[in-house]
Amino acid sequence: MKRQKIRRTVIFISFLLFPVTIWYLSPYLIIQAAFEHILNGSFWVFMGMLVLSMFAGRVWCGYFCPAGGLQECLGRCNDKPAKGGWRNKIKYVIWSLWIIGVIVTYILGKNDVTVDFFYMTDHGISVTEIYNYVIYYGVLLILVLPTLIGGKRGACHYICWMAPFMVVGSSIGRFLHLPQLHIEADKDKCISCNRCNKACPMGLDVKSMVEEGTNSKCTECIQCGECVDECPKGVLKYKFLWRKNK
Repeated sequence: MKRQKIRRTVIFISFLLFPVTIWYLSPYLIIQAAFEHILNGSFWVFMGMLVLSMFAGRVWCGYFCPAGGLQECLGRCNDKPAKGGWRNKIKYVIWSLWIIGVIVTYILGKNDVTVDFFYMTDHGISVTEIYNYVIYYGVLLILVLPTLIGGKRGACHYICWMAPFMVVGSSIGRFLHLPQLHIEADKDKCISCNRCNKACPMGLDVKSMVEEGTNSKCTECIQCGECVDECPKGVLKYKFLWRKNK
């Protein structure tokens, strides 16, 4: 459980730092910078997520995402599992339209291509002006509502613009046969206690995935390890191995 105490502390601190880091995760600011042919902070952060996910899946979501920290706090308000199915596809539609917008904007942009990691920040800090707080709390509201209404990490399931980067990165990593962090299960040890289901901050049906042997293939898994640490029989475990596509 020590690992989870550390994880929860880190992700909560990440949320507390959100006023500092929000512009580096902004889907809008990357478009604004693109008009000026500037590769801004959010561009490099999103590319970093893509590369990290080739080796570690959605570990960013489980350990470092400020929006994830906010939603785990909200789990106290609504601890029901978020409904999946077609709803989980909404974020891919949002992401695809946004990526098309970014590409088109860069094509239509002016000036030579330059790099400015701290674009639109004051000494590297995002929220420094009064009007910026309106934007900040507007973003928080967008993240809060899906979780309060839909259940555990609802925004991650339905509208997150960062998650698709990591799903795509994981797919690239598997295609290239790179070593990847994932969770595997020994279903013969499972006693169907359902503690893994209760522990999962994404509200996933971990028990069913154990029975089907699909834990390592779940694109909604955020590699947080809650199920690993909660299992009394050691059914679930982290693996960091070379894998081949089947």
